Amino acid sequence: MSGAAPVLTIDGPGGAGKGTISRLVAERLGWHLLDSGALYRLTALAAVKHEVPLDDEARLAEVALGLDVVFVAEAASTRVLLEGEDATSTIRTEQVGDAASRVAALPAVRQALLQRQHDFLKPPGLVADGRDMGTVVFTEAPLKIFLTASAEERAHRRQRQLQEAGVDASLSSLLKEIQARDARDMQRSVAPLKPADDAITLDTTRLTIPEVVDRLTELLTERGLASAT
Repeated sequence: MSGAAPVLTIDGPGGAGKGTISRLVAERLGWHLLDSGALYRLTALAAVKHEVPLDDEARLAEVALGLDVVFVAEAASTRVLLEGEDATSTIRTEQVGDAASRVAALPAVRQALLQRQHDFLKPPGLVADGRDMGTVVFTEAPLKIFLTASAEERAHRRQRQLQEAGVDASLSSLLKEIQARDARDMQRSVAPLKPADDAITLDTTRLTIPEVVDRLTELLTERGLASAT
């Protein structure tokens, strides 16, 4: 990892708030943002698009290596283009999320995406959001956060997101999907979901988004990694 710029890693299970928190911290500091989960979701979506089976590790690695993706920063979010088409909403569906969890368990796919993730680290700094940013991708990061929340709270959050998008979703079904994905992510043989040994664990179950953003920027400032904002 280059020493030219600091990196903040934010790992944790789905629904813990990693994406929103990472984007807001990066925006506040003027840092670059890596949504590693989007890369796995895009790999899964591209595989489905090109009829590549989700258990064909060699072909999936080829898909990951040749991924044609562009991230377009916008005021309130990041627009994602896959092969020139807007995939921002599609990659956030439960179906793609489940497929991404399966794809992410394959060693060859993870290796294929490793260098692509390293390339995001540029001055003035990087906020890296994912499930193995601190344990595998950026092991020398000066500040590592493991963001979590209860499965029930994460299911409620996901249900609210879907309802706001006009999609009706069963809370019990969402909870089961989250628990199954957690189990798969934690039990996979390569880069299982867990806090890095030197990570700070932050439970967001009862915290607001601004409270979490403030806490992370305070930690960065205390360690001399960012200026007070």
